[in-house]
Amino acid sequence: MTVRHLQYLFHPSSIAVIGATDRPRSVGATVLGNVIQGGFAGPILPVNPKHRELCGLPAYPDVASLPIVPDLAVICTPAATVPQLIDELGAKGTRAAIVLTAGLSGERDRSGRTIKDRMLAAAQPYLLRILGPNCVGMLSPSIGLNASFAHVSALPGRIAFVSQSGAMVTGVLDWARARGIGFSRFISLGDGADVDFGDIIDYLATDPETHAILLYVEGVTAARKFMSASRAAARGKPTLVIKAGRVAEGAKAATSHTGALAGSDEVYDAAIRRAGMLRVNSTEELFDAVETLARLRPLHGERLAIMTNGGGPGVMATDTLIASGGKLATLSADTMAALDAALPANWSRGNPVDIIGDAPPERYAETLRILLADRGIDAVLFLHAPTAIVPSEEIAAALETMVREARCNILSCWLGGDAVAQARKTFAAAGAPTYDTPEKAIDGFMQMVRYQRNQKLLMEVPAASSAPVREDRASARAVIDGALREGRSMLSEWESKQVLSAYGIPVVETRTVETPAEAARTATDIGFPVALKILSPDISHKSDVGGVVLDLDSADAVRDAAEKMRARLQASFPGARLAGFTVQAMARRPEGREIIIGVATDAVFGPVILFGQGGIAVEVSADRAIALPPLNRVLAGELISRTRVSRLLGAYRNRRAADVEAICKTLMQVSDMVVDLPQLQELDINPLFADADGVVALDARIRVAPAAPASLDRLAIRPYPAELERWIQWQGEDVLLRPIRPEDGTAHVAFFNALDPEDVRLRMFIRLRELQPAQIARFTQIDYDREMAFIATRRTPAGRWETLGVARVVADPDNVSAEFAVTVRSDLKGHGLGQVLMTRLIDYCRERGTRRIVGEALNENARVLGMARRLGFVIAPSPEDGTTSMRLDLS
Repeated sequence: MTVRHLQYLFHPSSIAVIGATDRPRSVGATVLGNVIQGGFAGPILPVNPKHRELCGLPAYPDVASLPIVPDLAVICTPAATVPQLIDELGAKGTRAAIVLTAGLSGERDRSGRTIKDRMLAAAQPYLLRILGPNCVGMLSPSIGLNASFAHVSALPGRIAFVSQSGAMVTGVLDWARARGIGFSRFISLGDGADVDFGDIIDYLATDPETHAILLYVEGVTAARKFMSASRAAARGKPTLVIKAGRVAEGAKAATSHTGALAGSDEVYDAAIRRAGMLRVNSTEELFDAVETLARLRPLHGERLAIMTNGGGPGVMATDTLIASGGKLATLSADTMAALDAALPANWSRGNPVDIIGDAPPERYAETLRILLADRGIDAVLFLHAPTAIVPSEEIAAALETMVREARCNILSCWLGGDAVAQARKTFAAAGAPTYDTPEKAIDGFMQMVRYQRNQKLLMEVPAASSAPVREDRASARAVIDGALREGRSMLSEWESKQVLSAYGIPVVETRTVETPAEAARTATDIGFPVALKILSPDISHKSDVGGVVLDLDSADAVRDAAEKMRARLQASFPGARLAGFTVQAMARRPEGREIIIGVATDAVFGPVILFGQGGIAVEVSADRAIALPPLNRVLAGELISRTRVSRLLGAYRNRRAADVEAICKTLMQVSDMVVDLPQLQELDINPLFADADGVVALDARIRVAPAAPASLDRLAIRPYPAELERWIQWQGEDVLLRPIRPEDGTAHVAFFNALDPEDVRLRMFIRLRELQPAQIARFTQIDYDREMAFIATRRTPAGRWETLGVARVVADPDNVSAEFAVTVRSDLKGHGLGQVLMTRLIDYCRERGTRRIVGEALNENARVLGMARRLGFVIAPSPEDGTTSMRLDLS
């Protein structure tokens, strides 16, 4: 359940307050007073058997006595009464309730059910939606609704704030009101027993009153729903998050480096980034970000120019920019020449551009004009310290028009108080975000940068992939199943490398032996030098117990090392089992960089993939980044770029650059393992050597556990559904019907370019000459959990894949209604391909339990309307707007 009936929560026409009272300082009295004082225009119905009237309104003894069905009920009664009240409200026809009461999860009845469980069971038959319990309530200022016990009301605005913390709700409300910040919705989730983050975000994504979404998150329960809702919302509205709790609690029981490194906060960070949202660290930073993003023009780069009338503020801004990972713009030769002509001889001659403290308004205007003309500058930060020479408001007035019409973003910092107050107002009115200090201005700019990076990642179109690696899934599963049958959760190093090899990941030749003598003979067969490692199911990190010896160059050396290794293990860990030894060829990679690639399983978001600097000190170096699977080439490259070791992968001194494509390929192969192998709990490839010749895994560790064969629900993002691919015969040739992929971007552009302009108009209701990158991403990067696009594709004589047609369906979050569209390449129309695609789409919707498919076409689109009739759609023309609606009931 997601957005069903939430309109009654946020836009009720009537409201009942159950537990309303006149007892001072009680929740019931506060809520009733807030509802009345908020100016809600609909009927307000107090419910309390001890009163006939409250606050001048008729009071009713119980739900059954209410003269009308309230759209929304606010419950302020003791915990034990809540389930019965929910049942009575549902039977009467109420479809939304706010339960402010706390303590519903403590006591259990004889069946083991809590009061919360009974409340949800009572609501389920009526699809009655519940906000809470244990919440402060909800405010919708545009309709004067304050259904909360907050101490102040909210001002109307365009920002929605959603919080799990009641204290944050009241604190932020007070903080924002003092600063004149308004809200479209102000929501306290409380325990989120029914309505959770995913539901609220889904609703707000299409709420016309909400232009930005702010979240205070302590924890997420339904990760898949949260990710789907957040990705959909972030495509259209700035979505910002404060995540509380930065302790990696889940690392305590980890048996691998990756498990120890992948703390919960880092996983949340990865999820927020993947969803295209922006994470901030404080309430003030949250609202600063709203101020910045509200005035944000498209940011086409990250190169910042700093213009100042004093050296100190410019240096402070530069220090903060570089420390934050920002980029200072390099001034072009033309810009330098123009500035030399316009500024005094003692100007800074670089970026920051110090125009000297005695600058008149004309010097400010000319400098800004020169900087805006430099295409190597993506944004300008204007810093000004007041002087007695020229009033600040005169400078602001001289620049106002230029700021308003600038081609790029201009941020400003007017240092001071009353002396610069009017200048600040002038710049703000011209559309420039204004800040109190240079550091805050840089923080605002870097928020823009990080937000745009996340948005770019959300909209990125990967290049078409090369020939896929042949993955032997059956062999990998056989190794894992064998270990589980033996009751083992840890694969041996040799078994782990077998799994990696099955997925095409290069590994060093490794053999297992049982005795020191056998180790010596095997080493002779492999060829010296070799590495010898202990093989024990009870030892996770072999080097910690002296269980790794490298560069052994003779059989005697191998035998002697094995004997000493066995003795050390018996002395240090007498209870540890010794299964034998592994012998492997020494990997001679003098230019190799040691990296780690791993998998851990997060309690909330499921499997996550880690990349970072490898070796025995991975925990100490703390150089890693985390991403959610599935990964493609773009996501793999972005994951690598977030680490310090990425800078070591390039060429330096006498070392050639490492093969980054091979590293990305390995990350994608590991991602495939995560998707294919639900038993995989933890994985370490450490170290993975990477150099100019590719990659090779020197050591590997895998932990497994029993799992359902097809448990894709463990993944926070649904992967590409390869099981939906179908080969068909069409017009005498083989054609593949399959879901669209992000890598289809290039082929989709070619498909669009092959459409007649009239076909484009009939499909999109407008004339469109070319697809923009964001449109390509939107068409090819779909959320398989909520939408589907089947393409018909075939190989050309040149070996490329070409798209022949596409049928697309987007379901509402409740999977009740799904809207379809179908397009066939113009030169292939009239041969039945559109009907083939639509039939496949209808079958898919039936399998998913979608109740109906709907669509809309222009009245003159005879082909689509004819096809819809043949497929059983009900056709309903609308002469007023020239369109025809189509509907197919699947139930």
